[in-house]
Amino acid sequence: MTALVEGPDGGARCRWCAAAPEFLHYHDSEWGYPVTDDARLFEKLCLEGFQSGLSWRTILAKRENFRRAFHNFDIKRVARFTERDVERLLQDEGIVRHRGKIEAVVNNAKRAQELIAREGSLARFIWKFEPRPEALAPPQTVSTSVEATALSKELKKLGWKFVGPTTVYAFMQAMGLINDHVEGCVIRERAEHARSKLKRA
Repeated sequence: MTALVEGPDGGARCRWCAAAPEFLHYHDSEWGYPVTDDARLFEKLCLEGFQSGLSWRTILAKRENFRRAFHNFDIKRVARFTERDVERLLQDEGIVRHRGKIEAVVNNAKRAQELIAREGSLARFIWKFEPRPEALAPPQTVSTSVEATALSKELKKLGWKFVGPTTVYAFMQAMGLINDHVEGCVIRERAEHARSKLKRA
């Protein structure tokens, strides 16, 4: 089976984006483009944690509800959440109601604040783990990597929760630390162009 599928404009794309209607826009406009905004990086790490054991389609469908529930993943605001907020979110049918994952977001916001105080930004820390191009496996052939494992290990050491190597690798794919669009996908070149323009700290 080819790794490509024809898009609505006739251009070839990664096959996975045809698996659900909402995937095409996400694939074309977000996945694999480099992100250096701390709130977006934090959001994606949290959402990947919520996805653990579930499908990305489930999380993507609820993403706006998650954003509302967690104040657009404003790190300072989420870090101030109390047990009362956790109980409130456990009643929120718009999100995934899993106590451990909700508590992990609050915990991780506090850990993110500590990291930002130490490093200057979350982005500065995370992008240190960007793989060298020659170290990359062929697109979409692995579910983790040496760099994802290293970032996962470092985050866990700093007290983060729900940041296993597979979760972190999916985060790195989505946030553009890796361009994992398959060869021949029309978005691969666009994502690579965006990566080439990125100012790394």
